[in-house]
Amino acid sequence: MDPRSVGIVEKRFVTFAEPPGGMPLDSGASLGPITLAYETYGRLNDAKSNAVLVCHALSGSSHAAGYYSEAEEKPGWWDNMIGPGKAVDTDKYFVVCPNIIGSCYGSTGPGSVDPATGMPYGLRFPLFTIADIVRAEKELIDRLGIVRLLATVGGSIGGMQALEWAAAYPGRVRSVIPIASTCKRSALSIGLCEAQRQAIMADPDWNNGDYYGREPPSKGLALARIIGHITYLSEASMQRKFGRRLQENAAFKFDFTPDFQVERYLHHQGRKFVDRFDANSYLYITKAADYFDLGEQRGDGSLVRAFSQTEAKYLVISFSSDWLFPTSQSKEMVRAMTKAGRDVSFCEIEADTGHDSFLLAEVPITRLISGFLARVADEGGL
Repeated sequence: MDPRSVGIVEKRFVTFAEPPGGMPLDSGASLGPITLAYETYGRLNDAKSNAVLVCHALSGSSHAAGYYSEAEEKPGWWDNMIGPGKAVDTDKYFVVCPNIIGSCYGSTGPGSVDPATGMPYGLRFPLFTIADIVRAEKELIDRLGIVRLLATVGGSIGGMQALEWAAAYPGRVRSVIPIASTCKRSALSIGLCEAQRQAIMADPDWNNGDYYGREPPSKGLALARIIGHITYLSEASMQRKFGRRLQENAAFKFDFTPDFQVERYLHHQGRKFVDRFDANSYLYITKAADYFDLGEQRGDGSLVRAFSQTEAKYLVISFSSDWLFPTSQSKEMVRAMTKAGRDVSFCEIEADTGHDSFLLAEVPITRLISGFLARVADEGGL
């Protein structure tokens, strides 16, 4: 095992919002009881001032680093960034990574049992927002006894959560690191998510969300993943990896089975995803991200006003080849932060791997994050 790994880790659970009250949601509905799966790495100091909240993206989980057992081959999804001496240094910081509500990795979601019926929620699960996700995460942080987070950090939808934390609970967050993220999705991004949702709902096995205990909508979910996966890549990375190379037979088959290597790759990604993710969770989480608009929801239509109400320092990171949440959207939030008088640093990293660069890039992003966290920690007397 890598000596810079956090080693063997354990998934933990916390349950709250017990009926009849539950947790109020932005939709007007309420949800309860709520269970959140989470993991922690490192040690919380006596002052409880060294906690870093890592927020995951659409299909992520609480398993951000380390291994569940010696036999596990693949570590957590951000293991290259979390651990002793890494960007989020667990020799210095106490890292918390919860699985969001609506997901399918241990937290309450559409596949969970509805206590009112004894059956899986399916579409009876209430729609929720990024703010609702953060509201549930705050309950976990409260229960861990953490009054103020050193940082909230996340990529993509995780970056939305990191930003919402600072806007919703300004006194609870010292710094924020949104990576490859945005303050609101563009029409293109919303449209692409709607295409993915329609792919799932067009599958006859989706059965209006009531497929638990029977054949799931595997074809629809695989197609949704294929569409989504393309948006995470870039033209340059796909061209470099696949070009127009054919499969082994090196000749057109003149039918509708895959001829090109890129087709086979995308089919493989779709099949793998079906084995690990829930179709309804995909619908709910993408919809929550579509609803997110920080300026509208926290600043009465003004992004500057939204950031003026926060107290955090910011490090905004984008990637040159990310066309899903492009650099222009990061620059828009940086301009608003600057006008609001916030302490903000910004870097666009040159990388040709698209939106998923936040999972792949190591050296530049490692240096940026480690340096920024060290500055915030020093200024706070950590």
